[in-house]
Amino acid sequence: MKTKLWTWAGPILGAALFSLAIWVLHRELSAYHFKDIVHHIRSIPSTRIAAALSLTAAGYGVMTTYDLLALRYLKQALAYGKIAMAAFIGAAFSNNIGLSMLAGASVRYRLYTSWGLSAMEITKLVLFCTLTLWLGFFALGGLVFVLDPLPLPTALHLPLASTRTVGLLMGLLVAAYLAAGALMKHPVRLFNWEIDGPSMKSGALQLLVGAADWFLAAGALIALLPPTEQLSLPMLLGMYMVAQLAGLASQVPGGLGVFETVFLLEIGDKMPAEALLGSLLVYRMIYYLLPLVLSAALLGINEIFLHRKSARKVMANYHRWSAPVLPPVLAVTTFIGGAVLLFSGATPALEHRLMWLKEVVPLPLLEASHFAGSCVGMALLLLARGLQRRLDGAYWVTVGLLAAGIAASLFKGLDYEEALLLAVLLVALLPSHRFFYRKTSLLNQRFTPAWMAAIAMVAISALWLGLFSYKHEEYGDRLWWQFAFSGAAPRFLRASAGAAMVLLAYAVARLMRPAVHRPAAATAAEMATVTQVVKNSTSAAANLALLGDKSFIISPENNAFIMFAVEGRSWVSMGDPVGPETAWPELIWQFREMSDRFGGWALFYQVAPDHLPYYLDLGLSLTKLGETARVSLTEFSLEGSSRKELRYTRRKMEKEGLSVEILPAARAAERFSELKRISDAWLAEKNTREKGFSLGNFDAAYLGHFDIAVVKKADTIVAFANLWQSADQAELSIDLMRYDPGAAPNGVMEYLFIQLMIWGREQGYRWFDLGMAPLAGLEDRSLAPLWNRLASFLSRYGEHFYNFQGLRQYKDKFDPVWEPRYLASPGGLALPMILTHLVQLISGGIKGTVLK
Repeated sequence: MKTKLWTWAGPILGAALFSLAIWVLHRELSAYHFKDIVHHIRSIPSTRIAAALSLTAAGYGVMTTYDLLALRYLKQALAYGKIAMAAFIGAAFSNNIGLSMLAGASVRYRLYTSWGLSAMEITKLVLFCTLTLWLGFFALGGLVFVLDPLPLPTALHLPLASTRTVGLLMGLLVAAYLAAGALMKHPVRLFNWEIDGPSMKSGALQLLVGAADWFLAAGALIALLPPTEQLSLPMLLGMYMVAQLAGLASQVPGGLGVFETVFLLEIGDKMPAEALLGSLLVYRMIYYLLPLVLSAALLGINEIFLHRKSARKVMANYHRWSAPVLPPVLAVTTFIGGAVLLFSGATPALEHRLMWLKEVVPLPLLEASHFAGSCVGMALLLLARGLQRRLDGAYWVTVGLLAAGIAASLFKGLDYEEALLLAVLLVALLPSHRFFYRKTSLLNQRFTPAWMAAIAMVAISALWLGLFSYKHEEYGDRLWWQFAFSGAAPRFLRASAGAAMVLLAYAVARLMRPAVHRPAAATAAEMATVTQVVKNSTSAAANLALLGDKSFIISPENNAFIMFAVEGRSWVSMGDPVGPETAWPELIWQFREMSDRFGGWALFYQVAPDHLPYYLDLGLSLTKLGETARVSLTEFSLEGSSRKELRYTRRKMEKEGLSVEILPAARAAERFSELKRISDAWLAEKNTREKGFSLGNFDAAYLGHFDIAVVKKADTIVAFANLWQSADQAELSIDLMRYDPGAAPNGVMEYLFIQLMIWGREQGYRWFDLGMAPLAGLEDRSLAPLWNRLASFLSRYGEHFYNFQGLRQYKDKFDPVWEPRYLASPGGLALPMILTHLVQLISGGIKGTVLK
């Protein structure tokens, strides 16, 4: 419950602050008209716009050095072209979406992982860049606030009269950081982290780069403001820093509305309000929206010019690189397109264009286009979430609505700029259908609090913009029914009502859906479906679904499922989905969304390398767990010098009177009491307890599904294992392996493996799965990820606790093919807790973890 309240707190606060900012703007601009602001925008000289563009380009160029310094701190080398692209795209998204540098972290993650950086290194890079951003803010802000302090607006009701005290505190923080860099000679340990402090030189560079970034950003706005003798450069810089601080603290995306309101309050009567707001709007377009559009174009072009060896290779690289990134980018740009349509519907069309349309377009078509444009805009805001979730239905509906939006833009006011923007979005979307593969209902998509807050802020902005544009109108019932080419206000009211109806209809449709509950134990009907899917599966590990400790998400066709369990915040899927691969994408996304709904982490345990793109599409990071050993039974033989040891084990066991028999499930059930005695003795001798989830346990209901391989001495069973047999004789494996410590000779389980492989080959099975060797195949190199180096260390020196290397060597006797297995999960700081949850889930809780 606390987690849910926390996820709502930020968006609600942001929406409230945004609404307050809109109210303040409306009050401050009560004496001005919309046309006055438009007139000022048109009157800004081209030289000032060119200066703002130049300063913006220089500012984003400086931002690329954030990542450059961070990579130098991490001792990683990358080409500057790659660094610049990742930094520019990350900065553009951060500035527009909010949350400072962290909002661009996902874009950086996608790019830097494809260039060889680990999740932990990218986490450190993002933190380093965030620190550089704030160092620059404190340095420049502290200097300006101390040398030329600003009186703070009384309307803000702050405890300080000026910014001088704030400036002093900022300066102290900067000095403390630099002093720490000079004095810190050894890494600082924080929990399990080792943090190397930046050197004095590195800290000074961070300071200069961050301050230059903020100075250039402020300069771009100052260049657009009308000149006035009442405001000096230091005063304008100080005002800019205060307004930016308010915008950042509000958590409103890009500080939209909050930044403008605070800046307007600060300048007060020193500059005409309509001129100031016009300059702020142009600044928002130049410094925020233009880089966002360019970054989206860069993601569309991606690495084609970097990989020219062959067209096939280029397309392969394009798909691999762009698959995780392009859908979120198209979602953001579609959201912006919807906002543009709503804002356009709330403002009057240009009079000369409207007069031209009057000659060629009938009034009913113009009215219908205006109404449809706003409805399409609201629908695009909602569909953007579906595009982010890669819905096939959202793709096709968005394509249709963008085409309708283009027509509406032209017929409602000849807004060719708006139509061109929508056309660019449509052209970018058309060739990208393969990225939107999920066949599910649009109504099933969960809207996060942040997403709902963003839609609310756009709707509030559009409504205020319309009310501000037509505040001279006398609103009444008659206004709704006025239809004329000059009736812009009535069109705004009808269009707003249409957009509200779209939003209301969608909300009602979602409320009418059946309620979704936290998953419970599988029902008898679900288990019947799961059992049939397992019988048809070519994966032996699918039999873990019959263990009885998992919940399931089953495909609509009842031919595939995900098996999972919940431990703490971790929602753990056991392996890849089971069933036809065509059903996997939707199941994987359903699992992710279900875990999101309950504030959990979605993770997939022991997934195969062939299927990793599915999990990368979800924004998950990959951690190698080890390697699984699979023996090709078509090539398995006891002949040759390399199999001398296996032949010796077989002869020895047979001389001692041992033999292997396969008991069908019905016959095996008759001897469960004997098998239970062996199992209990084995557990006592190993001083361990039953496990679960990824390992079988002695349960009559579970074992009743399988044939049992037993090792007999005369008619006495001394060892046993249940057989996992897949469909089409693709794979054979065993799960529960137990022997009688007092009666079974050394080597009995190896003998069982040998006999089962021979039997499986004779039955026509193609593979025998020996299971995973944990921590196997992980490289211990200086450039390897931290997890790989730690796991390799445990593999070498943790033999006292677990026979890591011995298990690998034991399985190597059978000359298997080693295949890696991965954990797909959220990375970064969540990983240690996730691994703890996994151990608890398999071991049966904390008690099982401690007591083996």
